[in-house]
Amino acid sequence: MKVTKAIVPVAGYGTRFLPVVKTIPKEMLPILNKPVIQLIVENLVAAGIKTIVLVTSSSKKAVDDYFDSHFELENKLKEAGKDKELNEIKRVARLADIIYVRQKEIRGNGDAILCAKEAIGDEPFIVTWGDGFSYLNGNNEFKEIIKEYKKYHSIIMSGYITDKKEDTNKYGYIRGKKLKDGMVKVEKIIEKPGPENAPSNIAIVSGFLFTPDLFDALESIKVPEGKELVYVDGLNYLMQKGKDVYVKPMRSVYYDCGNILDWLKTNVDFALKREDIKDEFKKYLQEKLKQ
Repeated sequence: MKVTKAIVPVAGYGTRFLPVVKTIPKEMLPILNKPVIQLIVENLVAAGIKTIVLVTSSSKKAVDDYFDSHFELENKLKEAGKDKELNEIKRVARLADIIYVRQKEIRGNGDAILCAKEAIGDEPFIVTWGDGFSYLNGNNEFKEIIKEYKKYHSIIMSGYITDKKEDTNKYGYIRGKKLKDGMVKVEKIIEKPGPENAPSNIAIVSGFLFTPDLFDALESIKVPEGKELVYVDGLNYLMQKGKDVYVKPMRSVYYDCGNILDWLKTNVDFALKREDIKDEFKKYLQEKLKQ
């Protein structure tokens, strides 16, 4: 079965960016002139995804509106002869079939995934988060895990190879058995193990290809009072039942735009790659660093 659907949870509050996120969703914060969520959607579309389910909340109307047509603006651009800008906003509105599903209470990323169950149906699907994305030496991490799914027909996740100690306090890490083709068969996932307890240098960050039995697993879990339902609970439940879960380790660059410092670094990286501004911007940075 082809993988053509994806879920992107975007319902979180983004409190690290307060007060601006009172009115602007963190997923709409710009990387130069594109919001983070557009870069994520473009990466999904480039991998062959046709339908994207955005799991939103009541404060995310700007995300909903962004992928819609804007006839008044289109007419203004047309009248002004700004064809390049007009074609770009039309392209954004046609990127994919966007479905919006509300997560009425913020009860964890596992709950957010469950909110999209009816829209996904009985199909394999990709999950990625709305505040970060990976670049893989010109390749596409979603394409890579889809390729592996065609061989293994089971859950495939992209593994972020990292030796940064600080990452062990931010991401889940895997313990598993390395296979001949470089894939890893997962034995356990440990959330935020810390530098002393990390079982490997392979973190699980942004790219997941799940089979629909994950929905049943998440629904089977009893969440203790005051706790959130997270996707890792569903994966560990499936593995306990004998489900095979695999990771494709990748040496990628992960842009975590969910905190101010890394969001700033992402903008700097993108500015230094953009042909029309990189030289002047680099000169500006060099002058500032001399001060």
